[in-house]
Amino acid sequence: MRVPVSLRSFLRVLAHVQMLPALESGEETLVGGQAVMEGVMMRAPHSYCVAVRKPDGEIVTEEMPLARMSEKYRIYRYPLFRGIGALYQAMKLGVKALQFSANVALEEEARPASGQAAKEPSKWGMALSLLFPLAFFIFMYKFVPLYAVKKLYPALVGHPAFALVEGVFRILIFLGFLYLMSRWKDMRRVWEYHGAEHKVVFNFESGQPVTVENAQRFTTFHPRCGTSFLLVVMVISMVVYTVLPFHTFLAMFLSRIALLPLIVGLSFELIRYAARKRGSVLALLTAPGLWLQRITTKPPADDQTAVAIRALDGAMALEASQGGELVIA
Repeated sequence: MRVPVSLRSFLRVLAHVQMLPALESGEETLVGGQAVMEGVMMRAPHSYCVAVRKPDGEIVTEEMPLARMSEKYRIYRYPLFRGIGALYQAMKLGVKALQFSANVALEEEARPASGQAAKEPSKWGMALSLLFPLAFFIFMYKFVPLYAVKKLYPALVGHPAFALVEGVFRILIFLGFLYLMSRWKDMRRVWEYHGAEHKVVFNFESGQPVTVENAQRFTTFHPRCGTSFLLVVMVISMVVYTVLPFHTFLAMFLSRIALLPLIVGLSFELIRYAARKRGSVLALLTAPGLWLQRITTKPPADDQTAVAIRALDGAMALEASQGGELVIA
């Protein structure tokens, strides 16, 4: 049975939003980016650009200025808080970039054969596609592991081993979800654009001219990828949950939601330190994330890499127009 275009597109948006944390760096960096539907979003310190390739080969873009959270609000300059602010802005920007790419994709896929303009995507449908993944995340990564361990191993309640077993369940769910996404043909395109984004960032950071030929020489595995961040969050969660004094299911569930900002802040600081101290023991925390990028990134085609370069050029041009100057240390 053929899946209707509107339903197929809706499912693509749902899957993509759910994968947002694994597709972007979530850190205030010189340049960074994120894969979107048939394109890439790149950001400089004070600007960003989304570039999307339409089926006819045309690349359409959207550029806007972007202020860092640490510049808007002083509290986000301090440890723990800066991670919360950076991730919040990255997710907010990621959703906005995805909306732009989804609108382009939905417009092209829904365009009638007669060539008439397609209807605007449903605002209710887009809102649902953004709210559902949040509920899905809480259900799958907070409720399900907690419920499963409490039912299967009730004797562990109140023991530090409870959080460790729960954490193993959470990681297995995450790996299973990644595997299912890797089997979906549409998501493979996302992985390829994710690989293109990493290659172009590496090319820029190398100081070499940013070209398709140069970018393709670099690896798709980047240490600042959100895939590494998610795994660190899950490991830190296991440690934090071991000291919680709650024994009832509701109290444990609510405490896990309430402590998310703290866990995000701690994870951000550890990754920040590991990135600066590559030979340290803490740097080992990011290694599994690099291994998992064998799933979340794939070698891109030249035309996909060209889209990533177009996004970077747009972000840098807007940065320059605002008086910004990007210098590689």
